[in-house]
Amino acid sequence: MDHNLTSLERAFQLAKSGQVAGLDDIRAVLKREGYSADQVQGRQLARQLKELIKAARSAANGASGA
Repeated sequence: MDHNLTSLERAFQLAKSGQVAGLDDIRAVLKREGYSADQVQGRQLARQLKELIKAARSAANGASGA
């Protein structure tokens, strides 16, 4: 756990990493790393995180296919 990051900041970091497939993965990693996953809820936040996950995974797939 990075004590300089909040749970939300870490959630966005994970979403942008391309290493998670969805919100459940983000929540699992947060819990495993000692963060509270309670803040990762709400329709708007879910939409933002899902868009970041999709973009990161698309970029990763495009890079690996080149």
